[in-house]
Amino acid sequence: MMSQGPEQQSITEAAAEWAVRLHAGALSEEAQAQLEQWLAADKRHPEALRFAEQTWAALGDLALEPRPVAHRQRPAEARPAPVSRRRRPLRWAGRAAVLSLVVAVGWFSGPTILIQMQADYRTGAGEIRTVQLDDGSSVQLDASSAISIDYDTGERRISLLAGSAVFDVAPMGEAETRPFVVQSAGGRTRALGTQFVVGRESRDQAWVGVLQHSVAVSLQTPPAQGAAQQTLEEGQSARYSAAQGVEKLPGFDLSAATSWRRGVLVFDRQPLGHVIEQLNRYRPGQIILANPALASRQVSGVFRLEMLDSALHTLTQELQVQRVELAGVSLVY
Repeated sequence: MMSQGPEQQSITEAAAEWAVRLHAGALSEEAQAQLEQWLAADKRHPEALRFAEQTWAALGDLALEPRPVAHRQRPAEARPAPVSRRRRPLRWAGRAAVLSLVVAVGWFSGPTILIQMQADYRTGAGEIRTVQLDDGSSVQLDASSAISIDYDTGERRISLLAGSAVFDVAPMGEAETRPFVVQSAGGRTRALGTQFVVGRESRDQAWVGVLQHSVAVSLQTPPAQGAAQQTLEEGQSARYSAAQGVEKLPGFDLSAATSWRRGVLVFDRQPLGHVIEQLNRYRPGQIILANPALASRQVSGVFRLEMLDSALHTLTQELQVQRVELAGVSLVY
């Protein structure tokens, strides 16, 4: 699914802002004229506003006593006028509406266009795939993941562009003398054995876990603080970033982090925000946590990948939170 460009993002944000203002009360004559001008300026504007208002309605319990929408006509080009100080409390709900709209059209879903162009192999939401490489190694791609392959005469190099993957490495020997390296988020993981996993968390942060034997993890540039490299033995894990260097994770549950290989997702006292982020990688549509105050709520559970809709139902019931389904988006608040 294509991500929103700057122009479409601007339309989305403007529509959400108008939805907030309309539900705050009747518009002034000047604001009504501005709305009509904006609606007439682009054929995409009325549709964007309709969707924004539907989203606002679904978030009704979060708004501050929204009032009925004043009657309006279609019509053009103007951004919303500044919202007065007395309406500022409504901005929180407006932000939730913007987020819902953006995610609904795929701003955060799936690989970006750039990743699609770079990737040799990638997976979609809920898709797990094993790739056999020319040297006899294999890569098991997690859902919503992507890799590119760059083998040359000096190195067997793979770039993890998104998501996570387990690398089962054909060992070096007489027939294969090139080291096997996975680079991602400014770091490199060199195989000293056979099997390890790398998960990319952001542009400059990733984690590594060793399933068999050992690996050497290093940063491509010196970190602001912390170690620039670490050797990890079987069962050990580490997280690396430009800010903190390579840090070992003594309490990291490597089995739970790779539970997707067994067809399940395992969460042990994980924040709801993180759980929803993971669920979005494995099911169609998007789940939006519309109330940020819920993000830190602790969640534990084991959910089968083919039954994640029921997992979401169970989560909302157990946490006693509300859920509204809207155009492929599940709003949780």
